[in-house]
Amino acid sequence: MTTATVSPNAVSPNTAAPTHAAKTGTLFSERSAIAGRPLSAVTGAEIQAPLIQGGHVRYANLDYGASAPALSVVSAYLNEILPFYASVHRGAGYASQISTSVYENARNIVRDFVGGRPDDSVVFTRNTTDSLNLLAGCLPVREGRPDGDVLYLDIEHHANLLPWQGVPHRSVVAADTIAGTIEVLRAELEQGGVSLLAVTGASNVTGEILPIRALAALAHEHGARIVVDAAQLAPHRRINISTDDVDYLAFSGHKLYAPFGAGVLVGRPDWLDAGTPHLAGGGAVREARLDGVSWATGPARHEGGSPNVLGAATLARATQVIGALDQDRWHAHEAAIRSFLVEGLQKIDGVTVHQIFKDTHPDTDTIGVVNFSVAGYDAGLVAAYLSAEHGVGLRDGRFCAHPLLKRLGIPSGSLRASFGLGSRLEDAQRLLAGIEELRRTGLGWDYVVDSGRWVPANDTRTYPEWAPNTPGTAGAAPCIED
Repeated sequence: MTTATVSPNAVSPNTAAPTHAAKTGTLFSERSAIAGRPLSAVTGAEIQAPLIQGGHVRYANLDYGASAPALSVVSAYLNEILPFYASVHRGAGYASQISTSVYENARNIVRDFVGGRPDDSVVFTRNTTDSLNLLAGCLPVREGRPDGDVLYLDIEHHANLLPWQGVPHRSVVAADTIAGTIEVLRAELEQGGVSLLAVTGASNVTGEILPIRALAALAHEHGARIVVDAAQLAPHRRINISTDDVDYLAFSGHKLYAPFGAGVLVGRPDWLDAGTPHLAGGGAVREARLDGVSWATGPARHEGGSPNVLGAATLARATQVIGALDQDRWHAHEAAIRSFLVEGLQKIDGVTVHQIFKDTHPDTDTIGVVNFSVAGYDAGLVAAYLSAEHGVGLRDGRFCAHPLLKRLGIPSGSLRASFGLGSRLEDAQRLLAGIEELRRTGLGWDYVVDSGRWVPANDTRTYPEWAPNTPGTAGAAPCIED
């Protein structure tokens, strides 16, 4: 049902902001040699997006932080192994044997990718959220009671926030500097009684990186373990949990250029072997009786039911591709796009770029995520405008990090541009051009709120014949207070 309507120029910019195209052009030329082309080929890089005013344009995907496109190498690998897909474990057939080998070997590949210890368990899950919920069921118990609290910050994604609310926990407010935040955590750990420190590797909202090696040392100094939500960090930075002394690490394939949405939890086996089985069912047991069960240990304990074989296999293949990247080129490519975008946004009147910490170094302490707001415009409206009129896709809302958005002073939401291996500088340039045009001349089309989302009014664009012919706005979680 339509609940609001905005017509062209109905929301007027504060001023008719002058264009910064000339300055942006200079920035573009300086960085084009580094990031003018994708660093790695991804599937769907050249899809054409229909524009509301007519015609098509190459889709500028700036929503990697939600789900990254599959690497072309990974898509080719999927086509290679798909004919051999079969149920794994306990199958004597040829295809089952091959699938089992691929699935189990994926554990070794993923363990190597994160620098895991030889005895670390590698448990395949549905996603990062699933991995952290699994770990929440494996916290140590003494005399029938939880042996310590889980400590976490207010800046976490809900995946690293909500699972801990069902167990003894403490939350603390991060300081406005990384150094200050470490001291806040130190003070809380010194109170004692903490069994696990749960932190993000990189913020899904602002892209700022936390010093996980220092945080691991801090946790261990006070008798606690550490789990790192690496859903955003793993696609952008090398991770070595042995070197950094991280106890548990969780991340997702769909953010790591692999299809099917498999996740993984890597870490020390003792808690996992003693914890509550995550999925009670076939494959997770040694022996089942009518009135009881003897549970397996190792990854099988938490992988009841038929596993996501292709998800695990493609996740492992993606880690091999990323692990082989030249690290300097990888970081330079991403940094060139990010700095170009941030500097361009900061030059546009009425645009605010958001960050959590004052002492974040923009070149070394960030990944390919930029969060911003446009004065006078709802974030969802800006996102709908960029998509419909410029073929640019990014994310708007509260990013499953409601407490953080409140502390940043944007409780109703903001905009997030995110990018990676398949991105090119032109994607960021298209975004800047769209924001400049919005500030200069306003909207070019009527927009309405339908099923909680801004969409173009009277949208006659067509979609692939196998897809619904209207945008899929209905059925989404409302993510608002009643």
